[in-house]
Amino acid sequence: MPVHDWTHVDANLFHHFHQAWTIAICNALNNGLLPKGFSALVEQHAGGAVPDVLALERGSSADDSSDRIGGHVITASPPKTRHMIAAEAELYADRGNRITIRHPLGRVVCVIEIVSPGNKGSRSALKSFVEKTVEFLRQGVHLLVIDLFPPSIRDPQGLHKAIWDEIEDKPFDLPPDKPLTLAAYVADIPKRAYVEPIGVGDTLPDMPAYLDTDSYVPVPLESTYQATWFSCPEAMREALAAN
Repeated sequence: MPVHDWTHVDANLFHHFHQAWTIAICNALNNGLLPKGFSALVEQHAGGAVPDVLALERGSSADDSSDRIGGHVITASPPKTRHMIAAEAELYADRGNRITIRHPLGRVVCVIEIVSPGNKGSRSALKSFVEKTVEFLRQGVHLLVIDLFPPSIRDPQGLHKAIWDEIEDKPFDLPPDKPLTLAAYVADIPKRAYVEPIGVGDTLPDMPAYLDTDSYVPVPLESTYQATWFSCPEAMREALAAN
């Protein structure tokens, strides 16, 4: 199933897909992909500065080889101004689901982030997203970032460049025909990034979700994307197919 151009539909439609895709990935991870002792649970993002995430957690220490594979209110009436502008995309980003995958003793080892339009819909939103992502890495948490939206004026070479500039400022140019980005980050010394640029119409490859600095589980992006797409309302699929 080729990746669709999500820039041609309202943020609420991607929000629906985002939620359903999150559940599909969760189900796939629970269906034998995760090592014994791990479980994936969908949670509602509580808002605030933390991005909507899928979190991989486990309780054993890093050197345990047994699972390494693994005011005041005056009136309630709206002000009478000429324009009222609501940041709809940011609203949907804050309401996105996340999955926590937990070991019984619960230590976060990896975060999988499905990017919403609102995550880079403003300077502050992008800054918050990047800062939180880098903080995960500094805390030893690995990441997988799935960005199906092209670069904006705030991230002209995509989210990976914006994230990596906070770690090491090095040249990185997205191919003109592949402006979307999948990036897996390993919180090692030194930190590593595995970046796969893709374009609208491409098939999604499996991408790694690292459980430690050497071992990962492959996240089946294509099969879960397909399953989610075919579960979407027909009118929604027709709207995307028309663009």
